[in-house]
Amino acid sequence: MSEIARRAQRLLGKVMTGTHAAIYRASDGNLAGRMFNSSVLLLTTTGRKTGRERTNPLLYLEDGENLVVVASVGGAPKHPDWYWNLKANPEARVQIKDRTLRVSADEAKDEEKRRLWRRVVEMYPPYEDYQRRTQREIPVFVLRPIK
Repeated sequence: MSEIARRAQRLLGKVMTGTHAAIYRASDGNLAGRMFNSSVLLLTTTGRKTGRERTNPLLYLEDGENLVVVASVGGAPKHPDWYWNLKANPEARVQIKDRTLRVSADEAKDEEKRRLWRRVVEMYPPYEDYQRRTQREIPVFVLRPIK
């Protein structure tokens, strides 16, 4: 893929993400709150380079009081920007429908990752294809509410 095509693809992704988040916010998640038969949340992280807030709509599942999200980017060769933002600053904000909460993010490892991976693939089977498509191990994050 040419550099121009990569830049165009990245710009289109940003426009789509921003539009999705705006529709979600404006409707309290009543529109754009589900995708591919799965629930969507808005994850707002702090940019590791800019310090500005960055919001991404993500599929999620509940694990007790925690939330689980996957840094898949459709099986792209690199982690999404929000992955690096959470690694630099694990405190974030989540919006689910009209409810907003502060969370602390931890990357799932070992048995927890295997257990959650089975659940996220059950929720959204293409994650398995994404993992086969990329050489990186797709991270799973646990978002724990800050009380």
